Amino acid sequence: MKDLLQHRGYYGSAQFDNDDLIFHGKIEFIRALVTYEATDAVGLKQAFEAAVEDYLDMCERNNMTPEKPFKGSFNVRVKPEVHRMLAVAAQKRDISINKYVADTLESAVKKSV
Repeated sequence: MKDLLQHRGYYGSAQFDNDDLIFHGKIEFIRALVTYEATDAVGLKQAFEAAVEDYLDMCERNNMTPEKPFKGSFNVRVKPEVHRMLAVAAQKRDISINKYVADTLESAVKKSV
């Protein structure tokens, strides 16, 4: 399992470089590349939090809207047969495919957490 840091709704990776003996990471789930590094785990957490704050400050200074890690929508490509089964299952419940998929995913994720 990959460890993730969390601060103000942003997530960051935590990796160790055995050659350079440093910890490093980047803010995940956004397009902007924001990286950080430190020589120990405590420093990495602090560097991640500082990177998030710097990113938000930079966005504010430049009148930019910061990217949100999760917008609540994503595309999923499935086989046509799965698409058909989803459409039929949703129709039988008198709900949209989107609602059916969202409910199914939510149920599956709650079971795995």
